[in-house]
Amino acid sequence: MQALKRIGIDTYMLLLIGMVLLGLLLPARGMAAEILRGATFWAVTLLFFLYGAKLDPASVRAGLLNLRLQGLTFGATYALFPALGILLAILFGRVLGPELTLGLLFLAVLPSTVQSSIAFTSIAGGNVPAAICAASLSNLVGVVLTPLLVTHLLHQEGGGASLDAIQKIAVQILLPFVAGQLLRRWIGGFVQRHRLMTMVVDRGSILLIVYSAFGAGTVAGIWSAIPLPGLVLCFLVTALLLALVMGGMVGAGRLFRLPPQDQAVLFFCGSTKSLASGLPIATAIFPAATVGATVLPVMIYHMTQLLVCSAIAQRLARNPRA
Repeated sequence: MQALKRIGIDTYMLLLIGMVLLGLLLPARGMAAEILRGATFWAVTLLFFLYGAKLDPASVRAGLLNLRLQGLTFGATYALFPALGILLAILFGRVLGPELTLGLLFLAVLPSTVQSSIAFTSIAGGNVPAAICAASLSNLVGVVLTPLLVTHLLHQEGGGASLDAIQKIAVQILLPFVAGQLLRRWIGGFVQRHRLMTMVVDRGSILLIVYSAFGAGTVAGIWSAIPLPGLVLCFLVTALLLALVMGGMVGAGRLFRLPPQDQAVLFFCGSTKSLASGLPIATAIFPAATVGATVLPVMIYHMTQLLVCSAIAQRLARNPRA
């Protein structure tokens, strides 16, 4: 286990892989699937309620003072990523197939990670307050902006965000988030003190979503419809996307002559994508039978970014001049 941790694979990542395998081999069916669907819905609702209760508006206002850094990070997440996603979809869409191409475009419009990007910035000796602001702003805006971008980018029959999907997003994501913000004055301290509770809800809901999504895909037979070359290419294309964005973040940091601490923020917040936000939004937008295939690029990207960013952050911690 220690050897796995040294290369960035922790217990949670092993659980994610386990949920994928369980969904493929032993999916929930019938009444069990209905119960799982209900449990997943309420877990996601609670997750975004806690997000709202945790987010401090004051930290966002303070971080916004660094306009150049925040603008570069925001532009990377919601301009550079979608542009590269469209380019790669054009180049490789025919080989990937419709479901994986849809997932690639969906990946491109997701917000940045919160916990991971901030943790990697801290390990690398970067500007942690600015990273908190960048990641928080990305996810705050992403709750609204990601579904809107999906509507404009995903021009596939049944793949766009319908009125029912938008209503589900409002009920399952926006409403509990706003409720958490409104109640933060009274419950924010409790949520902050009980970090274990919020971590269990956060990670537990993601594990439920992963199992539900991949299980629904198995029941619908979606995996047999995706050829093996498409799956292999999906790994390669997501790795290429990560490499392009990371290279762009390094180049932008040097071009704009950002301090090393701010370069770390731009690198880790600008090149990562949020599995925690992406999976709940995907369950609200896409049909249950195709969610598993659609979020596969998100899963691959998430695991790849954790491995790569962990190695880079640890290297920077040992040698800041690197």
